[in-house]
Amino acid sequence: MYKKFQYFVIGLLILCGIIFSNLFLQWCQNGLSVDLAMNFAFSWHTEKFFLACLVLLVLFIFFASLAGSLIAGASLYTLFITGIGLATYMKMEFRQEPVYPDDLNMITQLGFFKEVLGTGPFVVICIIMIAVIALFLYQLFRSFFLTKNKQMARLIMLALSFFGLVYISHFNEESNLLRRAYNRTALWIPYSQEMNYYNTGFVGGFLYNLRVEAMQEPSHYSEEAIDEITEKYQPQETSTEESEEPNIVYVMSESFSNPEHLQGLSITGNPLKEYKDIAQQSYSGKMLSQNYGGGTANIEFEALTSFSMELLNPQMTSPYTMLVPKMDRLPSLVSLSKERGYDTTAIHPYDTSMYKRQDVYSVLGFNQFLDQDSMDYTQTIENNPYISDEAAYQQVLDLLQKDSSPQFVHLVTMQTHMPYEGKYDNVDYQVTGEENNRNIENYLQDIDYSGQALQDFTEKLEDLPERTLVVFWGDHLPGIYSDYLQEQNSTKDLHQTEFLMFDSEDGLPHEEEEVTSPFYFAPSLFEQAGLETTPFYELLLDLEDILPAFESRMYVDGDRQWHEELNLSKKQQEIYNDYRLIQYDILQGEQYSLQNGFFN
Repeated sequence: MYKKFQYFVIGLLILCGIIFSNLFLQWCQNGLSVDLAMNFAFSWHTEKFFLACLVLLVLFIFFASLAGSLIAGASLYTLFITGIGLATYMKMEFRQEPVYPDDLNMITQLGFFKEVLGTGPFVVICIIMIAVIALFLYQLFRSFFLTKNKQMARLIMLALSFFGLVYISHFNEESNLLRRAYNRTALWIPYSQEMNYYNTGFVGGFLYNLRVEAMQEPSHYSEEAIDEITEKYQPQETSTEESEEPNIVYVMSESFSNPEHLQGLSITGNPLKEYKDIAQQSYSGKMLSQNYGGGTANIEFEALTSFSMELLNPQMTSPYTMLVPKMDRLPSLVSLSKERGYDTTAIHPYDTSMYKRQDVYSVLGFNQFLDQDSMDYTQTIENNPYISDEAAYQQVLDLLQKDSSPQFVHLVTMQTHMPYEGKYDNVDYQVTGEENNRNIENYLQDIDYSGQALQDFTEKLEDLPERTLVVFWGDHLPGIYSDYLQEQNSTKDLHQTEFLMFDSEDGLPHEEEEVTSPFYFAPSLFEQAGLETTPFYELLLDLEDILPAFESRMYVDGDRQWHEELNLSKKQQEIYNDYRLIQYDILQGEQYSLQNGFFN
């Protein structure tokens, strides 16, 4: 009788722990609002809440049976849920995005977490993690000495929970019973993952982003259809006197944007003065960024491949980690440059494993990848922990000066990466109208230094004997603005950064206030500079004429009007569909277009 009561109490405690952990995840997702978490669980979405509890119970049983101990399993489960919850809260605060399954790959980026959390909290968390893992390993060792009956029960529960998790991981298959149960009441919102998680709960939203294909197959996809597109977009013959290829430098500047465009924010001074001096003498304007406060790798993916995130399945949240490393060939500006005799170099003054860049750059075709450990110039500014833009540009200049062959260099900067507070002792700017003043003021100093470094870099390029083309852009706005300030600005204001194209021989048209998307950079640069294009770039140039910029729920038409829905004529839709077919062919299909020279 006592044993039965003991099992009943243990079972009740486990059930309460599962419910509480699910509430904790909802609490973190909803900005630490107890009311929203409780209403979600017991008023608005009760059925989905308890389906999530079932998933968490399977996870708990797996941890406990693996360790052979309820205490060790509960400790590991608690650590995991706490980590996921706090990461969700922080990501929602900075980027208005929840944690996705693929974000779990970031768990090894200890240096990044130390910078975000601060040394003190980071050390405490590490000590707790080490203690829990040590307990888990100790109990795992002891589990081998359990009695035969307990060992058998443990192995049965381990097998059942393991296969349960495998089945759950196939959540996006139509026949999956858990997905069907969710579908009874779930309202999936593919175009907004934030709302998707709000409507289905953290666990439901997390499962929705598991195991997904890059794109849905378009109708009429076939080898014949791809061949027809290839014939349609053959570039016209160009008569160019200059046979040599100019150097091409891509600079993706971390969080570089113009705060002056935001409503409700008042700043003193002009932190973008040097940048504007260059922009006014070049081809420049605004770039439409997919995300606010983050998503660097996605913007980089678009800029290098000229493929749009808007066409991907919404669950394909990070092609760099979920798609590209699995591919053998991916045509890009990098591979095109190599075919034309360029040396190709990627430079990122940080850790090589961020977003699996080491693997991604190999697939894209870079000859070499320089990171913080292999760069020759690693100077920083004052208290800023990141390598400065000035040092990164010097690394680029060294490559251009030492090698006579044409160079394609892709630089991803780090100087202006968060966190911002405390970076500089002397700040030349003041901010009013915001609660995060000190953060923003340090950010303004950051982009001031960035603009100065860019101006110095472009001046030195003019002294080189070879023509050099530069595409410079900010990947996204920094995630430092309060909810109040964000509410005062439209979606488009929070998703536009700066871009410019510079020619050391001043051969580009001087046009300002252009609006573009990063996947247009390469074809636009080739057209502006008079370089030989490809059938793929011809397709993109035709698309750019009708849709100068677009991301999900943000479409700019040829008259510079913004729309939330795609609205095209029959002929315009045909061009859009051609682009979609080619993108599917490469990322999910048979890659017929690689075989017929569409990217050459």
